[in-house]
Amino acid sequence: MKNLILALRPKQWSKNIVVFVALVFSQNIFSSAKLLQTLAAFGLFCLLSGGAYILNDIADIASDRRHPEKSKRPISSGALSISRAWIAFVVISVAAIVLAFLTDLQFGLTAMAYLVVQLAYSLWLKHLVIIDIFCIASSFFLRVMAGALVIDVSVSSWLLVCTFFVSLFIALCKRRHEMLLLEERAADHRKVLGTYDMLLLDQMISVVTASSVVAYSVYTLSSETVSRFGTTNLKYTIPFVLYGIYRYLYLVYCKRQGGSPEAILLTDVPMIVNLIGYSIVVLIVLYT
Repeated sequence: MKNLILALRPKQWSKNIVVFVALVFSQNIFSSAKLLQTLAAFGLFCLLSGGAYILNDIADIASDRRHPEKSKRPISSGALSISRAWIAFVVISVAAIVLAFLTDLQFGLTAMAYLVVQLAYSLWLKHLVIIDIFCIASSFFLRVMAGALVIDVSVSSWLLVCTFFVSLFIALCKRRHEMLLLEERAADHRKVLGTYDMLLLDQMISVVTASSVVAYSVYTLSSETVSRFGTTNLKYTIPFVLYGIYRYLYLVYCKRQGGSPEAILLTDVPMIVNLIGYSIVVLIVLYT
């Protein structure tokens, strides 16, 4: 049971926090009913993502055994047998999808789309250059959409675009870290890494970095946002977004981090302080 829980990678469930984006920005955080619905959605996506991690580890078992860090995972190390891992994946995924459809039809369809993307990514798409990055970003996009559908609210198109760009940014930084960590062995671990070039990754990171800042800035200043919240004060959160991106870039380029985004968000003190500051300003602007 311990190895099964570790295979679900609970430390990475923090990525599912984006499910709460719609709840916060629709000004429903103090609605007990919608909060409970979002918490349920968060729990279901933790199960779905956990199942996806198991499938991914099964598919990558040979290459993971040659990786200095991934070789310690339960499946690649042999602590959890492949047969038990398959059973866990099927049971967890089916249970999560059934519960998602029982919660809401559209939410269930979005959860199903998320699972399909994860299946396609683990079995095929992660081997296709650039497409693999878009699959990772789409998984965050679908989480945000699911969070909106489960409480029946709309999400600004600019906010969705910003989510997609930030997801691309994180995925590209992760690829860059893998290439630095594995060096000439990168292609042996994952074939697609052999098709990337460090200069290309740096250029793509530059593009999505600028795009993320612009998209978020446009979102805070758009007439739709100002009309919805009755204020332009959301623009005061832009410096927090800028600092967060710059800090992440600093950790990626100067500290050779970026392979584990959730670890950065949960352990880097300046990043944590920045997130707290951002959250406080958002709550003040939207709820006072």
